[in-house]
Amino acid sequence: MHKTKKTIIFAEAKVTVSMKIINVSGWKDYELTDSGGFEKLERFGKYFIIRPEPQAIWPKSMKEQEWQELSHATFIRKKAEKGIALNPNDSGEWQLKSNMPQQWFISYQYKAMKLKFRLGLTAFKHVGIFPEQADNWNYIYDHLTEYGPKSKFLNLFAYTGGASLAAKAAGAEVVHVDSVKQVITWSRENMETSGLSDIRWIVEDAMKYVRREAKRGSVYQGIILDPPAYGRGPDGEKWQLEEQIDEMMFLCSKLLSKERGFIILNMYAMGFSALIAENLIKKHFSKKMKTECGELVVSDNKGFVLPLGVFSRGYYE
Repeated sequence: MHKTKKTIIFAEAKVTVSMKIINVSGWKDYELTDSGGFEKLERFGKYFIIRPEPQAIWPKSMKEQEWQELSHATFIRKKAEKGIALNPNDSGEWQLKSNMPQQWFISYQYKAMKLKFRLGLTAFKHVGIFPEQADNWNYIYDHLTEYGPKSKFLNLFAYTGGASLAAKAAGAEVVHVDSVKQVITWSRENMETSGLSDIRWIVEDAMKYVRREAKRGSVYQGIILDPPAYGRGPDGEKWQLEEQIDEMMFLCSKLLSKERGFIILNMYAMGFSALIAENLIKKHFSKKMKTECGELVVSDNKGFVLPLGVFSRGYYE
């Protein structure tokens, strides 16, 4: 795949908005082979898997038989009870062919950054990585390499730690916050298998952590947030994106260095625009911050572009 960045300009009166469509590439160990019929056929390393994809509403380009012949594993969602709609994130199970392992490894490289990830088949269709986030990893690595080794980086809702690894590879001090202990363990494996060390692991509700850090007057040169639409902290704390993201961004504005610093906000909730993410950054951070927003997408091998999330990024020079 080739990496393309398409910028769309909207101008009305004195308002100008620049949105980027970032078609993520740079992967040797990942490709979107085909998409359609509310599914996607992906290659992770040498294994092909089929997963549900609610945004792939067009017909498949390849024949169903070709999908089945290529695939090593298929995720089957639980059937809905009569009259109850299924959520796209509902659990299910994997149907495996005999040559498909439960766990395997893939690699990603950008400049001097060499990362390695352990993948696994989870009950919620995820495999431990979001390949479209690679462009954000590159962004993190470039900024923190420029800032120098004493930079501090905060990863909130951090999952299995791709952003944390990118920051550590750049030489930063990294704080990785997630509410699920098993996911922290998985992140640590990824750190060790990537030949990195000394990431600080925090098993805690993200909001609780940033409130405490803001009171302490802590300062970070880089922050990334990848919040879910809904979630629970380790002590049952409730997270709902539309109700709490404004306070979260306000607190992050208190934590980010006003001299040289950057922030990245990803949102996967369907129906949320990249403009919402950019508005939140513009609202809570200084007007000196340069911002951009857009969509992270991946093209399948037939040329159809699958949108996978929206983002906004801002930085102080």
